Amino acid sequence: MAERMKLRVLVIDDDQDVCDYLEDFLGREGYRVSTLVKPIDALPEIKEGRYQIVLLDIRMPGLDGVQLLRQIRAIDSDICVIIMTAYPSVDSAIDTMKADAFDYLRKPFDNDQLRAVIKRAVREKGLMVDAEERVSTQLGAKIRTLRKERDLTLKQLANKTALSVSLISQIELGKSAASVSTLRKLAAALGVTMSYLFEGI
Repeated sequence: MAERMKLRVLVIDDDQDVCDYLEDFLGREGYRVSTLVKPIDALPEIKEGRYQIVLLDIRMPGLDGVQLLRQIRAIDSDICVIIMTAYPSVDSAIDTMKADAFDYLRKPFDNDQLRAVIKRAVREKGLMVDAEERVSTQLGAKIRTLRKERDLTLKQLANKTALSVSLISQIELGKSAASVSTLRKLAAALGVTMSYLFEGI
């Protein structure tokens, strides 16, 4: 079975009980979880770039969640931020969506609800979970780049390698793990060594 790469989740909520609960629940779900009760401590953590998902409370002392979300976006435009609030309102929902929040959860939410939102985030934002999946994706992207640099169409590369267009397409998209034999054919057709394909991956 492929090595599991645990996604890192940062919980920002001034309620320690909420932090403890989410750390326990998400830890059991297989995520690596860190928590912060002081929103002011969040930005240095985000700058480190170690997290893929942030669970952010809106109503906190000192710095509200909408302001913090905007500051997070100034640092990282891609990180997945899921808003949590016990005080939902149309205005706050609109403000957070304008700042590109992934979703808006009303407290108290149940475990299934949170589980579904995070799974959707992993799927829609393409967050890598398996080491094997990450390698396949990066390898596929490299093969596609080399093919484009050599002005080859999928069909032309298929003809050179005696592989199907469909298989090469699936490999380039990271949806199919290529065998050693297939990679050898692709490397030869693209004029590179097998080791070059894996450089930096």
